Amino acid sequence: MLSETDIQALVAARHPDPFSVLGLQADAQGRWWVRALLPQARRVAVLEGPNGRELAVLEQRHADGLYEGALPQRKGRFDYRLRIEWDDGRSGDYADAYAYGPLLPAAELQRFAAGEHLRPYELLGAHPLVLGEGEQAVSGVRFAVWAPTAQRVSVVGDFNTWDGRRHPMRRREAGVWELFLPHAAVGDRYKFEIISRDGRLLPLKADPYARAAELRPATASIVAPLPPKRPLPAERAGANADDAPISVYELHAGSWRRHPDGRMYSWPELAEVLPAYVADLGFTHLELLPIMEHPFDGSWGYQTLGMYAPSARFGPAEGFARFVQACHAKGLGVLLDWVPAHFPLDAHGPARFDGSALYEYADPREGFHRNWNTAIYNFARQEVRDFLAGSALYWLERFGVDGLRVDAVTTMLYRDHDRPSEEWVPNIEGGRENLEAIGLIQQINRTVRSECPGAITCAEESSTFPGVTRAIEQGGLGFHFKWNMGWMNDTLEYVKEDHGRRKWHHEKLTFGLVYAFDEQFMLPLSHDEVVHGKGSILGRMPGDDWRRFANLRAYYGFMWGHPGKKLLFMGQEFGQPGEWNHDVELPWGLLADERHAGVQRLVRDLNWLYRTEPALHKLDGRKAGFEWIESGDAEQSVLAWLRHDGAGRSMLVACNFTPTPRTGYRLGVPAGTRWREVLNTDASVYGGSNVGQPGATLQAQPVPAHGQEASITLTLPPLATVFLLPG
Repeated sequence: MLSETDIQALVAARHPDPFSVLGLQADAQGRWWVRALLPQARRVAVLEGPNGRELAVLEQRHADGLYEGALPQRKGRFDYRLRIEWDDGRSGDYADAYAYGPLLPAAELQRFAAGEHLRPYELLGAHPLVLGEGEQAVSGVRFAVWAPTAQRVSVVGDFNTWDGRRHPMRRREAGVWELFLPHAAVGDRYKFEIISRDGRLLPLKADPYARAAELRPATASIVAPLPPKRPLPAERAGANADDAPISVYELHAGSWRRHPDGRMYSWPELAEVLPAYVADLGFTHLELLPIMEHPFDGSWGYQTLGMYAPSARFGPAEGFARFVQACHAKGLGVLLDWVPAHFPLDAHGPARFDGSALYEYADPREGFHRNWNTAIYNFARQEVRDFLAGSALYWLERFGVDGLRVDAVTTMLYRDHDRPSEEWVPNIEGGRENLEAIGLIQQINRTVRSECPGAITCAEESSTFPGVTRAIEQGGLGFHFKWNMGWMNDTLEYVKEDHGRRKWHHEKLTFGLVYAFDEQFMLPLSHDEVVHGKGSILGRMPGDDWRRFANLRAYYGFMWGHPGKKLLFMGQEFGQPGEWNHDVELPWGLLADERHAGVQRLVRDLNWLYRTEPALHKLDGRKAGFEWIESGDAEQSVLAWLRHDGAGRSMLVACNFTPTPRTGYRLGVPAGTRWREVLNTDASVYGGSNVGQPGATLQAQPVPAHGQEASITLTLPPLATVFLLPG
């Protein structure tokens, strides 16, 4: 019989190796015993296989539910069940979790420990399985969690009354703990109960690899099937290329629309209306603020805890998969905001997961983000690198999304980011760069390119770090695109200036072209520009209402004519006047106002012009695709340039950022060309004054100007951008 020492350790949930004493065990004399720890059980018997006869009734050895009994003579191991009668009157026949050996291959665990496992989510987490065949088949869930310094780990949940004594796990290689739990099923809630190395019982931990979680404020993980692989449709690769027109509609799924009672739309409800709306406006992609599970609505998803779990706010993962398919059916790509830089310190999250600094750096000078009060992932640890790189691959492979926008890359690249000199640790070479993070970023981008051809990654990176979109083989980070934060900051500073003062800030519009082709850029007017007291884009514009709307339209024309992919946050497509509020839906009623409806019509037409005219996108990231015509007329706040497609087709773009029309304005153009106006942001259909040259053909005259052999004269409308094509 079991020793008193073992008994006390089991009922205290402190036994170092429960698999050595629980389940079917042979003693030194060759007798077979069955032991089970079943609090709240009043009778336990052993059956010979499923639906078999009772072999023995186990003796209760401890009041906390430890049962033990010797079996009639047996020659070896056999399939058995436990018939349990519970204190509450329930009864049933159950397979025993301690009748099963290890399931995870040791070689796979070693790959994980070495940081070489592309898909660690196939090992760790909760995986529904069926073991055995025929009448001996048992359905259940294989749980596995990484907790290398823990003394003991138990899985707790709906299946065991959240009692950590019931199902302590088996310790495996690489600090992984595993347990096959018969009769656990999809939909069961669960967490891990962990005793740290120093003997402390930690707060219950959610599964970092969980594929589903409870709706906040509840925090349990939920057993969910592994989604099937959904390859990116073949046609999407061309739509995501650097020479393709890419115009992104960025949105927060929880506040784009809401029900009258304030409830968020589910994925099926969004799929019915959102793809059609975005596609009708001519956008090529939509980008979702983080939809991974997060505890606090006010973080907009950027304080992510569930790196593998679509948020319960919008329904099950399958609904999200169908939403992606609905977008693809409308010709839209789907980009996901993804947050590998940091995570919040909620007690149920990865912070101090097994009592040690496991997912985060131990030194707060490396592992604590001062501004956000969050933990910084330990980019040097192989298992953490697997966790993060695996998450990136998971969303691309299992949901078929087009790409990831990687948040806060700058904070990953620099160890001294937003830190005083005494609060950061140099790298091994004495520098400020985070070499481990750089290596991880390159690893992720290399994996995306090799495993998910056609998918893209985009960096939110605000420093001058070189080679963000350069190939890894050439020393770059390997992103496909980089947000052009300098362009965004400079141009927004310019447009908020009073019209009479703009001539002294002209370089804020031209400076972006000094470096526009150093990277593959995206021009972002994102959610960050319409929160925290910044107002809206429309709200930045000076002057009366007419001038404010005209300014906005001219600015959008400037943006769509400028080199770089486009990104616009929801609500700005119709000139939302106030800041974005994540707690309510967009002010859709504004579209009854012709001024706002006109802005929306303009954005639609800009998108369609951008998409249909190769000169505006074909050579987007190359110097050959851009040519200044007029960059120095600060006095009149006029700019003009040519965009080229490399095949002989060009587009002339001209901006007037004052309320004074410029009549007879001469612009140099190639000799022998005729030009016609194809879009004018001052057109009456958009709410403008209809100044310009609608329907007119402007023949190039043999008058040299701006370095060209010929020129045209045209009228530049007030506070407007015009687009002209040859022909």
